Amino acid sequence: MQESELVAWLRGQRITEVECVIADMTGIARGKIMPAGKFLNEFELRLPESVMLQTVTGDYVDDETYYALLDPKDIDMVLKPDPNALFMVPWALEPVALIIHDVFDRDGNPYEMAPRNVLKKVLKLYQDKGWQPVVAPELEFYLVQRSDDPDLPFKPPIGRSGRPETGRASFSIDAANEYDPLFEDVYDWCEAQNLDIDTLIHEEGVAQMEINFRHGDPLHLADQVFVFKRTVREAALKHNVSATFMAKPIKGEPGSSMHIHQSVVDVTSGQNLFSNADGSASALFRHFIGGMQKYLFDVIPLFAPNVNSYRRFLPDSSAPINAEWGEDNRTCAFRVPDSGPENRRLENRLPGADANPYLALAASLLCGYLGMAQAITPRPPAKGRANVGRDLGLPASLEQAIARFEVAEHLKAHLGERFILAYAELKRVENENYKQVISSWERQFLEMTV
Repeated sequence: MQESELVAWLRGQRITEVECVIADMTGIARGKIMPAGKFLNEFELRLPESVMLQTVTGDYVDDETYYALLDPKDIDMVLKPDPNALFMVPWALEPVALIIHDVFDRDGNPYEMAPRNVLKKVLKLYQDKGWQPVVAPELEFYLVQRSDDPDLPFKPPIGRSGRPETGRASFSIDAANEYDPLFEDVYDWCEAQNLDIDTLIHEEGVAQMEINFRHGDPLHLADQVFVFKRTVREAALKHNVSATFMAKPIKGEPGSSMHIHQSVVDVTSGQNLFSNADGSASALFRHFIGGMQKYLFDVIPLFAPNVNSYRRFLPDSSAPINAEWGEDNRTCAFRVPDSGPENRRLENRLPGADANPYLALAASLLCGYLGMAQAITPRPPAKGRANVGRDLGLPASLEQAIARFEVAEHLKAHLGERFILAYAELKRVENENYKQVISSWERQFLEMTV
């Protein structure tokens, strides 16, 4: 869609208000809301640079880092609408549009710390090779009772039967139907926004759900995941429950992931580069896997961005806690689904549902790209359970993950040194903020220690 078509669409839909949005480092939607007439007259807006250094708690990085990364005058970034990232806001009372914007500096250059630009930078690597990556995210989340007390554990909501779930109900149709009115709204609203969702699944956890997206362009899919999270939260609120995309929201229940199915096609021929003409796996496919294995541990903070993320990687977790690959093996971090030569792909099962979709896709595709560009040979595929009897090696905490992330020179070269420093410091501040909180476990078991 061109800019003129965007204007015509806004007028044709009689849009009264425009939400001008970007995703910050943590994946939170930030921006401005303005009358449609004002938007059409100005067509670009500004936000302070400091938005990119704001933590999930609303704090900022320390002053030394802040002024090393930003202009001391606290200048603005320039936001320009992407006509191909236009969505209706179907829960609004009047016709409202949400438009995802691209971020530039005052000289018109892509702003290096903006997550959408980070993904675009990785996609340019593929474009320069004549390659087009194709992805299909699978996003898990929990429905929970609403509560205004963060000290209380999450509880499953009351379904249509008048009772909450009390046990796991993997793939249960009846359990999913308990929340039919909510998901009818989700499907209707996704259709109104042209979100390419496919399958609804009741996952293993109590009131845990999964939505699969149809495969397509990574930038467009990242936009859709970003918008979808907000859509689910709005639908939940309408039905007096909450939806959470925390990686590990409930003790004793499985974590929530964002699995990413990935393949690469030749731009000219449209052929899947992961398969040879005879249907066998190609060298590029093996190199893609090799890159995922070699560089995985460097990008973990982009797959697991929060202190809570690492609870999902505990040894008794259903999440893969390794860097292995295998044919149709869900205990591996990298699974090759049994999908035939034309649809050969690699599923990255490590990212959490709490990951920023732009950064998770950028990290995953960068690892695979480096593998193909450097012809990295993967280890032999895992046989049987991949989490048993192996040196798992995943970072045990956000601190450990950041320490490796911030010194990875190849990440600085491809994602930008300024972005790496900003993200590492932002997550370090969040981690230090978390350390100030006294948990219920400490109050329960340490009160009487001497």
